[in-house]
Amino acid sequence: MAQQIPVDDDAVAPTVEDGPALQAAPDIAYRRLGIVNVAFLGEPRGGPWVLIDAGVAGSATPILNAARERFGGLPPAAIWMTHGHFDHVGALKTLAETWDAPIYAHPLEHPFLNGSSAYPRPDPTVGGGLMALMAPLYPRGPIDVSGWLRPLPADGTAPELRGWRWIHTPGHSPGHVSFWREADRSLIAGDAFITTAQESAYAVATQAPELHGPPKYYTPDWPGAALSVRDLAKLEPQLAVTGHGPPLAGPSMRDALHALADRFEEVAVPKSSRWRGTPAD
Repeated sequence: MAQQIPVDDDAVAPTVEDGPALQAAPDIAYRRLGIVNVAFLGEPRGGPWVLIDAGVAGSATPILNAARERFGGLPPAAIWMTHGHFDHVGALKTLAETWDAPIYAHPLEHPFLNGSSAYPRPDPTVGGGLMALMAPLYPRGPIDVSGWLRPLPADGTAPELRGWRWIHTPGHSPGHVSFWREADRSLIAGDAFITTAQESAYAVATQAPELHGPPKYYTPDWPGAALSVRDLAKLEPQLAVTGHGPPLAGPSMRDALHALADRFEEVAVPKSSRWRGTPAD
């Protein structure tokens, strides 16, 4: 079973129900859809907003319902993608068609989003849980949303919503990015690190909070993943919303994140994997 960094109870971010979504900050909400989270950024019921990621297949209706409840009939100014794995793009094409919204992703992630390349085969031998064993059954893509796809700006700004920047955090995928707001030290980490043991179906169901590196079965570049976690720990975030697991906040979260960064090779990297040490082809 995967090792983890335990977190204190006070590290779990307080949330407020806002219809189908949970609000972790006045302008940051998220919705858990099966095995993954999507995030909604922007002031509710007024002003521009963006969606981060698009859940698993079949997520379009719950995402549309949550968006309607939180923002009325206003479509998003953009969809920001942390990366293009199957559990983050399930409703992407439907949502883009419905809203006619631009989709922003790192250029290194574009081959998986424009129909030209599939991800490497996952490694089901790592992590010791049912989710890992089932990994060969997960779609590897690609999907094709090229009609809406745009590159994230080279200057690091996150388009359409002031105050946010994107940070290249590769490892879990070549073009994986996280989103950062310096003003209140809010971090949307995607799968650069996560707060549940995603390899385990039991942990996914119970959502017991603990800090982990990215999902092992879908992470081909462990040296890159380690550097990304260390870069994010240096930011000293106050709030972290991840792609899997509950949001965490405060000093206890930062202590756990630094422990993960310091001990990454010990607790996050599989002891044996066809990807250990070098990126996958």
